[in-house]
Amino acid sequence: MTHQEHLTALDQVLELLTEHGFDGMVDACRVLFNEAMKIERADSLQAKPYERTESRRGYANGFKPKTVQTRLGTMTLDIPQTRGVEFYPKAIERGERSERALKLALAEMYVQGVSTRKVAAITQELCGHEVSSSQVSRAAQALDEELEKWRNRPLGETPYLILDARYEKVRHGGSVVDCAVLVAIGINPDGKRSILGVSVSLSEAEVHWRQFLESLQNRGLHGVRLITSDDHAGLKAARQARFAGVPWQRCQFHLQQNAMQYVPKVSMRPEVAADLRAIFDAPDVDSAQRLLQKAVQKYQPSAPKLAEWIETNLPEALTVFRLPPSHRKRLRTTNMLERLNQEIKRRTRVATLFPNEDSLLRLVSAVLTEVSEEWETGKVYLNMEAE
Repeated sequence: MTHQEHLTALDQVLELLTEHGFDGMVDACRVLFNEAMKIERADSLQAKPYERTESRRGYANGFKPKTVQTRLGTMTLDIPQTRGVEFYPKAIERGERSERALKLALAEMYVQGVSTRKVAAITQELCGHEVSSSQVSRAAQALDEELEKWRNRPLGETPYLILDARYEKVRHGGSVVDCAVLVAIGINPDGKRSILGVSVSLSEAEVHWRQFLESLQNRGLHGVRLITSDDHAGLKAARQARFAGVPWQRCQFHLQQNAMQYVPKVSMRPEVAADLRAIFDAPDVDSAQRLLQKAVQKYQPSAPKLAEWIETNLPEALTVFRLPPSHRKRLRTTNMLERLNQEIKRRTRVATLFPNEDSLLRLVSAVLTEVSEEWETGKVYLNMEAE
């Protein structure tokens, strides 16, 4: 693309806006999109039109018209074609996978007749046009195939496994019910994070967890040296069945919150919290156990139920002391997964109520796919050579 050609395209846009004002927006955007796709094709081919270069990967092969619906109106674009290399312009993608999944969730509500006028208005705004059940079905199928491939991709050695669950509202059998979303994060031998899988189900907690963990193993997950999670109902039995003998680290953050239920006076809470933090921040396991026994003795007279609870439950939060010191801070809680859940919530709260389990799984999978891709191409999370 020459400098003169860029000027020509810009001149066309300026002329359209000058002569037609807002009425010229559709045509102006069409010109910009077409130019952007030409530039993208040249980058993909590693050669400009008619340019001779040793790095060329294929050839331009004309254009194909494509009509798309936008918030500005109907727009017919000239999609660049190639020969000798696969190419499809990202410039016309309707946003990231999570955006597409969110639109589908809202559109499903609309076409199933369970949406409010507000949801219909949002669908109109996001999709740019009225939607039909056939359109939603075709769009959902295309995205589901992509996400299903990601959810079933092969796994490998994963020394550290972090598990958590959250709940979303789903319409089921004419009622609104809580639907469990299970998420697994792994840290691989290179020290990078990866979202291993996600599962959505209305089934009993233990059954759901057992099936989810089994699916991870069937995909090749092995070499797990530590599992970090909260004390979720059903997870304990499923974890013992599928990962027998693997050490378990109970989330220290959730454990500290749970302890407050056994504190008899509100005024005691800051003191109890400080004592628990001292145990968790101890330099080694022997120091932690001494502080634990000291706390039990301290609260036995004034808060016997708290003392008993500390003695029974806190040892489950000290497993992390088996790890190198540089690994402990990031593996002693599920905070990393909690932050990820906040990102999921940011997207799901727009829909509020999902029309079915598939719709929920689609949106959550789309969000997690994008995050996992960022992690896998990003910085190392843990130095796995640390001792």
